[in-house]
Amino acid sequence: MTDSDNAGFKPTRPRRFIAGAVCPKCSEMDRTVMYTNDDGDEVRECISCGYSQTSKEQAQEDSQANNLATELTTRVTPVDGKALLDEDVKPLKILGLDDSDN
Repeated sequence: MTDSDNAGFKPTRPRRFIAGAVCPKCSEMDRTVMYTNDDGDEVRECISCGYSQTSKEQAQEDSQANNLATELTTRVTPVDGKALLDEDVKPLKILGLDDSDN
């Protein structure tokens, strides 16, 4: 085969199945493929429902979600560097771990 034989042949881009991926639209598992489109963007596509999303669209969606997300204050989330404790709860003190015992 020579180069002139391949002149009209355009290689197809390989599609890779993503193991364990779940489609955000139809919730089918193991039906998502990844490939690179003509613009060079990574694309994920569901072969069940046809949903597709480029890596640029995913990045925009993630940045919007990060802007909206706020951390909830819980008793394990420090506020101003101090852990919150319930009023009637006292920290547990383990005997024998004191530096004064040495």
